Amino acid sequence: MKRNEFLLNVLDSTFDKESWYAPFRHAIEGLTAEQAGWKPSGEATTSIWENVNHLTYYKERLAANLEGREWTQHLDGDETFFLTDQSNDDKEWKKVVERSENAQLNLRQALSNISDDELTQQSLEGKLLDIMLHDAYHTGQIMQVRKMQGSWPSKR
Repeated sequence: MKRNEFLLNVLDSTFDKESWYAPFRHAIEGLTAEQAGWKPSGEATTSIWENVNHLTYYKERLAANLEGREWTQHLDGDETFFLTDQSNDDKEWKKVVERSENAQLNLRQALSNISDDELTQQSLEGKLLDIMLHDAYHTGQIMQVRKMQGSWPSKR
């Protein structure tokens, strides 16, 4: 298996292909805007909506980097959680979910167009693995928030 294919496989498993852990798409499946915006008590917690914003930002930025596009929306780590404004509007939440899906598709497409040599020359392999591990980490947080609010399906 080529390195590129391996990375695509890992990218898919963190997003929508269930493996040893639930992927991102399953973690946000069926949520309402109200559930996505809910936060447990405590200052250091983030909502599901905020986590989705955060993950989307980094995928959009990395896809732009892989495609050689200039990235102009520079945010620090904390600002990325507020990429979009939270509301109780299910249509707005659906837009956020669609944006996260588009970010995944664009990153996947950009990665599929990169050769193994380019991965090595540009030190991209580490960045890609970091973003995949980052996705898995925050997906676990999303599932934990859902369990705390009682919206995680009991049979998963």
